[in-house]
Amino acid sequence: MAKYLVETYYTCTFKVNHYLDDINETELKNLEKRDDGKFEVLDVKLDNRKTKSLDPNNNKVIETKKIDVVSDNSKIKTENKDTIIAAVNKNSDRPGKRFGMPDRRKGYIQKATIGNHKVYLHTGEYEDGKIGEIFIDTSKEGELVKALMNNFAIAVSLGLQYGVPLDEFINAYVGTKFEPSGKVHGNDRILSASSILDYIFRELAISYQNREDLAHTPARSEER
Repeated sequence: MAKYLVETYYTCTFKVNHYLDDINETELKNLEKRDDGKFEVLDVKLDNRKTKSLDPNNNKVIETKKIDVVSDNSKIKTENKDTIIAAVNKNSDRPGKRFGMPDRRKGYIQKATIGNHKVYLHTGEYEDGKIGEIFIDTSKEGELVKALMNNFAIAVSLGLQYGVPLDEFINAYVGTKFEPSGKVHGNDRILSASSILDYIFRELAISYQNREDLAHTPARSEER
């Protein structure tokens, strides 16, 4: 049985190419809605590597190796980077293809309160029940925060539609800490959250990935 988990973090740069018959303001504004773009990974940079103990009684990070991306990226062998890029492009189910959402879609709206802040999570699903988009509405936030949350939701939705697994977002954002945080009211499965993003991705993990380890209460039989 393995004793340690080694996590290697990379920053990926990719582009989406669209071939248009005409260039005009309308076409350019609607590029994100098109599903005919060609997706291509351009570069992969090594960020850092962490070694963790799998012993449940010892969850601390044993070793963390920080890497300066700008100065140390040249140390990554070109052939290794090319191999990673080729593997990502090759292993994509439909390389460069965006899985567009159906015009009529199912999903749900979950209202909750974190501290004194109301949060509304909207989800959109494909016909097979997989999540393809999210929308986040908040109260008691300034226009800047609202705009950032809206655009963050759009970025996550685009990632999902281009094939990024939901697990990647869950692993990245569950546990993030910033205000508002604290007790959660209105959600039977989540009793507290360290941030809005921690709450959002706990909820998505429970609802779409059956991640009971991220829930604070057991599932009821009528819940999906």
